[in-house]
Parts: sequence; structure tokens; C-alpha cells
Amino acid sequence: MENAQPLDTLLNQEFLVTNGIGGYASSSVSFANTRRYHGLLVAAANPPTQRNVLVHKMEERIRIGDEYNDLSTNIFETIVHPHGYQYLMDFERSPIATWTYGTDDWMMTKELMMVNDSNTTIVVYKNTGTTDIELELHPLFTYRDYHSLLRKNDRYDFYYAPLENGLKIHPYPDCPAIYCTYSKGEFTEDRSWYKNFQYNRAAYRGLDSVEDSYRIGFVFHKLKAGSTIHIVFSDDDSKLKTKPATVRKQIMKNYEDKDATTDNNEFLRDLLISGDQFLVTRASTKSKSIIAGYHWFTDWGRDTMIAMRGLTISTGRKKDSESILKTFFKYLDQGMLPNRFPDHGEEVEYNTIDATLWLFIVMYEYYQKFEDKKFIKKYMKDLESVIKFHLEGTRYNIHVNEMGFLQGGEDGYQLTWMDAKVNDYVVTPRIGSPVEIIVLWYNALKIFASLSDKVDYKASIDIKTQIKLIKKNFKNAFLNDEGYLNDYIDLEGNPNKDFRSNQIYAVSLPFSLLSKKEEKKIVEQVKKNLLTKYGLRTLNQEHDAFVGIYQGDQWSRDTAYHQGTVWPFIMGEYIEAFLKVNEYSKKAKQKAGKLLKPLKKHFYQKDCLHGISEIFDGKEPGEGRGCINQAWSVATIIKLCMDHPDIDIS
Repeated sequence: MENAQPLDTLLNQEFLVTNGIGGYASSSVSFANTRRYHGLLVAAANPPTQRNVLVHKMEERIRIGDEYNDLSTNIFETIVHPHGYQYLMDFERSPIATWTYGTDDWMMTKELMMVNDSNTTIVVYKNTGTTDIELELHPLFTYRDYHSLLRKNDRYDFYYAPLENGLKIHPYPDCPAIYCTYSKGEFTEDRSWYKNFQYNRAAYRGLDSVEDSYRIGFVFHKLKAGSTIHIVFSDDDSKLKTKPATVRKQIMKNYEDKDATTDNNEFLRDLLISGDQFLVTRASTKSKSIIAGYHWFTDWGRDTMIAMRGLTISTGRKKDSESILKTFFKYLDQGMLPNRFPDHGEEVEYNTIDATLWLFIVMYEYYQKFEDKKFIKKYMKDLESVIKFHLEGTRYNIHVNEMGFLQGGEDGYQLTWMDAKVNDYVVTPRIGSPVEIIVLWYNALKIFASLSDKVDYKASIDIKTQIKLIKKNFKNAFLNDEGYLNDYIDLEGNPNKDFRSNQIYAVSLPFSLLSKKEEKKIVEQVKKNLLTKYGLRTLNQEHDAFVGIYQGDQWSRDTAYHQGTVWPFIMGEYIEAFLKVNEYSKKAKQKAGKLLKPLKKHFYQKDCLHGISEIFDGKEPGEGRGCINQAWSVATIIKLCMDHPDIDIS
């Protein structure tokens, strides 16, 4: 039996299994690693950050009589070896990542699971055929930061101490231990470096792309028809006796619970399960946070605020919403939320002008969903402090000017979501008053006033005057003669007329500064100039600075990041705006369903299976770029489905 899919297809399809604390297992569906971020166990040493690749992959062999069948596939610098993909009959991502291998003579399944809240991967092999087989499992180890690569060197000696059916491994002196145990079989020491793995996805991104990893030995077991063997990898010896059945039961319960709550809407159910992957526990606060994207993002303020609207608020996860908000309120400083929590314990970064403003949107939607006045009132003083700091001035020259507009920015810093920076070069600095910042600031003021009324909070600042000032000046400054919104007003009051996706927020957010006629024209022009099947371009194609392909080294990629690249998460804002200007009609919702179908196909068939990519090329969006599964990409569709259950994406 030959697999119907060619190797290129299997290399371009990836899987992701996560553990709720930032760790994961991920590779291509063929199990040939194509990124430095791939690994059978990538552990978060300081959840959800400080991630290290501990187990590179597993080489697997089946023997029947004198014939070996290698199940693994590797891309080396000059060859593909072995060709195990030819035995791959099927792969299912949901509810459990499961591979089926076989020929006319034998058949076997492999399940991969992670223990929740633990850096522990379990792989289960089952002989599902009628013939007894001999199975060899050759785990390949490493121990390195997931941004780096390992090459053969004298420091790594992979010393191990034997355990009962297992090993306690120290890859180099004073290195934390990797534990490996197996339920059955015999271990044979057989040391060897596996050299020159080639990572084509890393090469495409202009990164170093060749790595070595190490085999200490292999496990051998005669696997009778119908029987199983499992192997556990962990950084925690207390998890080594975890039963696969226990983990499987937890996964199935979550799957069945999601199925029941989505009224058999398969796509929404799978979106919710995918969305769970981003919800993590932060060790430093012992509360929930949101990973912005896998593989390489940590928890970012802006991404968390935007993504939680779909991941936890629209889905009714009150406790998780409160836990996330508590995490970020704890780090509120000078009226600002963190831009990101660094990966290696450096100082928290506050270089963002919009993350804090999204906090008001989140609190507003939280109240709409849960009507919890006590929780809102608890943080009203914090929200008021945010407004005061922005009125009076805070970091990066962020302050309100005489027009009532929030403005900010300094040379060398990127403060809006268009945050690409290469060394000291900021690609889209937008110093001054960006359009979405003004819209968010206006919404923040309106929301603060509304929530103050709801919870009977007496503010000491004059919100109404600020609201009137923005309303008085907004259209003259931003609405140009062509009927769309300028991208930003610089510090001298000059408009930048770049046609960008950011203007859609002026229509999609709760409180508008525009007339219905003006909103409708903006939606029409955004459709004409920016809409693609996967989201909105960040810049129209006719602009001289438009870059159609996202590829190459960091300079090439980052200078393309917001210069036309397509972002799926803004599709949700566009559809919300489209529904609004069409009065949420049945016809408009039918159109919305059609707009989402390409992303549904992408979710199930391309790139990260059961995930949505961070970005796509601007010229001809097809293959996913950036992170393989991005929180706000998934969350935006969840929010649309939850807020408008009559949108049909079947």
C-alpha cells in the first residue's frame, strides 16, 4: 500500500501538540523535521518561556523476518533517507495525533500525546495488523535553545544513568536531566551522531539550516498483533509512570465537551480545540496567559488582548478571562501594558501604544458577556490611571495633543502592531497619531464612561470633553477626499495617505466616529484594495513600497512584514465591519460564510493541520508564512462564529 501523498505535500503539512505551559511537540506530518523549532519534546523551562528542544525525533524500524521497513524520513544535505513516508497511509490530527503505517504484510498506528501542564511527551505504538512484528525505536536527543542549532561537539557526551525500563540522560555536564522510559522491550546502547539534517523551512527564512543530533541507543521489542508499547520523554521524573490511557481520556473528554457545546459544528469544535493550545499558565504570576503563536512567540500584550476576545470571552470562559486580565493588570506600569514577556527573563518590554487600549475593548466585551460588575469595579481605578497617564504623558512621548488625538513615538522604536524592526531600522514607524490608535483611544474613553455608569464609579477626569474634542477633529484630519482614512498624522500635522488595513477598525469597533455612509464607503474600498481569500493586505498593491512575497533573511522578511503581507486576523474585523454596514442581513451573513471558507480549507488541509498561519504573501496568498499557528488568526474566526452563530461555514 503506497501513500497517496507525495513527500513535498507531507513536508509542507505540519502538526502541533501542546502542553498548556508553552511546551510542545511538532514536526512535518512525515516526521522529517523541517524547522529548528521542530522536536518530539520542546520543553518550557520557565513556563511559558525559555523553551529548549530536548528530544529531536524518533527513528523507527519494523522488521518482519529478514526485511526491515524504516518508518522515518529525514532530509539531509544531499539525500532523503530513509523513505518511511512511503508507508504512511493516513494521518489524523483530531482528537489525537495519529499516524497509520502499513503494507500488505503489516500495519501499525502511532499516537502522540502530551501531558497537560508538564513537559512530557508520550508516543504509543500499536500493532493493528495480523502479523507479529519486531520494532526498533531509536530516539535522537539534543539539548539546546529552540532558536539555535546543535552541531557535533566534545561538550555533549550524553552521559546516562539506567532506570527501570529507562534512562536518565545528561547531555552535557551540569545539564538538567532528560528522562526516557519505555513500557516494554530491551535497551541496547549504540552511540552515534546523526549529522547534517537539513531544515528547508529554516533555509527559506534565511536562517542556518543544518543540525546534528545524538543517538545513545535503541529499544527493541517483539510487538505481537493487537499489542502496544509506549515511550515517555520528560524533564520531570514524577511523570514517567503516566499511563497513556489517562492522557487519552482527558483529551477525549475535552473533545466531547467541545463537540457538545458547539451543537455538532465540526469546524467550530476544532477551532476551539486549536484555540486551547494558546492558553498557557505563566509561572511568574501563577495565572493564565496567551501564547501569541507557535513556534517562536511568547505571550505578547497586544496579541493577548486581541486574541482573548475570541478565545475566552466570546466562548464564555469567565475564569480564564479573569486570570489573563489579572496577569496583565499586575504588570500595568505608567499606564501601559507590556508589549511582551521576553523568553529568557529579561526586563518586561513596554514598547507598545495599542496593547493598553485594547484592554478597554476587552473589559467592555467582558462586561457584555458576563455582566460582572464586581470584577469591573475592581479595576476601574487602574483603567482611570491609564487614561490619566495618556492624557499627561507616558513612555515614548505618548500623550494627547491639542486636537484630542493620542500620539506617540520616538526614533528607533515601533509602537503599533506594525512593529517590524531590523536592528535599528523601524520599517513602519508611524510616529504621530496612527488611525487605529485614535479609534482605539476614542473607544477607550467611551468605554470608560460607559463602565463608570454601569458600576457607579466616580472618575476624577473630564472624559466628555476629550470625547467631544476627538469627534470635532477626527474627520477633518483623517477622512480624505477619496473617502478613505489616512493612515496616520505626523507630528507636524501632515497626513500620511497610505492605504492600509488599519482603517477598518474605525468601522468594526463598538463606537464609531463616522456616519453610516462613510463607513460603507470605507468597507467597499478596503474590499477593493486589500481583501484576499485569507485576510487583508497591510498595504495596497499599487503602492511603491508594496512587497508581494515574504521570504529570505530577517531584513527581507521584516521589511515585507507590513508592506502588503496578508494577515488573517484582520479578516474578522473586516467581516464584522461588512456585517455592520449591511445591517447584519441574512445575505451579508451568507457572504461572510463564503469569505471564511478558504481559511477553513487552509485549517484542515494546509500548513499546520488544525491551525491557521500568522501571515500569507501579499501578491498571491497561498502557502502560510510566519508562525504555523497564530492565536489571533484562530481567535478571530472563533469570535465571528460565537457572536454570529447563523454564519454558515459548512
